[in-house]
Amino acid sequence: MTAEMVAPAWMHEQITAEEYESWSEEQCVGIEIVDGMVVVSPSASKRHNRLARILANALDAAAGPEWNADTDFDVRLQDLPLTNRRPDVVVYRADTIDISPTRPEHVLLVAEVVSPGSETTDRVVKVDQYAKAGIAFYWRIEQAATGVPLVYTYVLDPATKTYRDGDVFAGTVKAAAPFPVEIDLNQL
Repeated sequence: MTAEMVAPAWMHEQITAEEYESWSEEQCVGIEIVDGMVVVSPSASKRHNRLARILANALDAAAGPEWNADTDFDVRLQDLPLTNRRPDVVVYRADTIDISPTRPEHVLLVAEVVSPGSETTDRVVKVDQYAKAGIAFYWRIEQAATGVPLVYTYVLDPATKTYRDGDVFAGTVKAAAPFPVEIDLNQL
């Protein structure tokens, strides 16, 4: 069996931003582009999706009219080589809702819900990519064995383009940054 029989040829070649933008919405679902290469992500669990939705809804309510919080869309971290990430939750400037692609300068916070198989990517790789892109806040949500999610917060040091550790919350997030918010994640 050849690679072409398993996956389309475009999954084995570096793609450009122009090529990616020509794809249909259906072709882009469930993928990210890293250094020009397509990365396919398996469908998230119901628990994962629910946690992301609870988080996005609470952040959207706390953000006020200047910011939106949503799930499931690309953030263009760089054009060459093309890197598009699809964070679980994105808080972005409300006045950029119709601008595509969403760029790091439009984004205040990204959050990733860690799932089996995404541990290294969410704990190491994405942290570095989001920091280098200049996104001010990164939250990583771990689905603990106890059922009570842990939220790790990170704040960008603009001078070094690295994140410094913020607070860790268990079950309920009571954060002041990037804006005052209280989120009960025990609703799972």
